[in-house]
Amino acid sequence: MAKGFRGGMGMGGNMNQVVAQAQRMQRQIEMAQAEIREMRFTGTAGGELVKVVAGGDHQIFSVEIAKEVVDPDDIEGLQDLIMAAANQALEQIDKTNQERIGAITGGMKMPF
Repeated sequence: MAKGFRGGMGMGGNMNQVVAQAQRMQRQIEMAQAEIREMRFTGTAGGELVKVVAGGDHQIFSVEIAKEVVDPDDIEGLQDLIMAAANQALEQIDKTNQERIGAITGGMKMPF
């Protein structure tokens, strides 16, 4: 037997604690992600003339467009407003994910 090697719980016990903590953290992350998937996020553009509601799973639930923003001669302007509102909603989802996961992991990057 090599010097310094001791059977017991030394490194193995500590490793078990690390694994258990990682498993708890993963469960907390999964719960947070499930909660976020159920949430709704609203993005607006053009002074709230265009509103997009997205779920935490990045699915668009609704798009509302005020009549006064619809101009047949400016379709590109309307498209830009819709895109801006959708992107705002999606950014809110990503920000919420980062905040929730960061609170669980203490900012440590996780592979899941």
